[in-house]
Amino acid sequence: MGRLQGKVAIITGGGRGIGRATAELFAREGAQVHVTDVNPPDAPYDDPAIRFSIMDVANEGQWAELVEGIVARHGAVDILVNNAGIGGSQLPLADENLADWDRVIAVNQTGVFLGMRAVLPGMRAKRAGSIVNFSSIWGIAAVPGAAAYHASKAAVRHLTKHAAVTYAPDNVRVNSIHPGIIATPMVLEDQAEETSAGVVAATPLGRMGQPIELANGVLFLASDESSFMTGAELVIDGGYLAQ
Repeated sequence: MGRLQGKVAIITGGGRGIGRATAELFAREGAQVHVTDVNPPDAPYDDPAIRFSIMDVANEGQWAELVEGIVARHGAVDILVNNAGIGGSQLPLADENLADWDRVIAVNQTGVFLGMRAVLPGMRAKRAGSIVNFSSIWGIAAVPGAAAYHASKAAVRHLTKHAAVTYAPDNVRVNSIHPGIIATPMVLEDQAEETSAGVVAATPLGRMGQPIELANGVLFLASDESSFMTGAELVIDGGYLAQ
């Protein structure tokens, strides 16, 4: 029997990268997986346990529609993985413009808030649930530039702790995951090569992580194997923050 047998999961930003790897792993482990993204997936999903829909995580109404549909179909949401995120301009604070700032905060921070708020009533009523929020090593440590990204990921780190201590009496667990540099399209295609090279050079293991290496961590936090973990930070970064 799979580690998520009988569970119903939502994974945002699941069209590619870490989100897609997580969705495919969850399905192999027995979950019914509802994947959302703002764009269609890079390729169709082979597993019929994965359902995809277009959604903007910063849209409150779309969250309500998604969760209502899943509850009508399955009865409950057991797992939420708030993976969707954008890098933004990567500019330092004094150079950032308000429009770019607002969009990064909307996706990376408000999207996490809306997702948790949408699933919490059902999880609390059932007295069971696991939420995994994607922060970053840059939600813990800083580098020059990327002001909006730093701010949003640090907010996710602490919002996770708030939800963890607030809803622990309801047996709803909330943990954050903190990737280092991972070989995703956002890094390989959207991030400046010199930025990526600098982070790899500062990573003790000397390479980028692979999406499946993050997905395995998400699976642990989502499953009952982590049943005594809430408010925790799972860092998967090749040793970056150990220095």
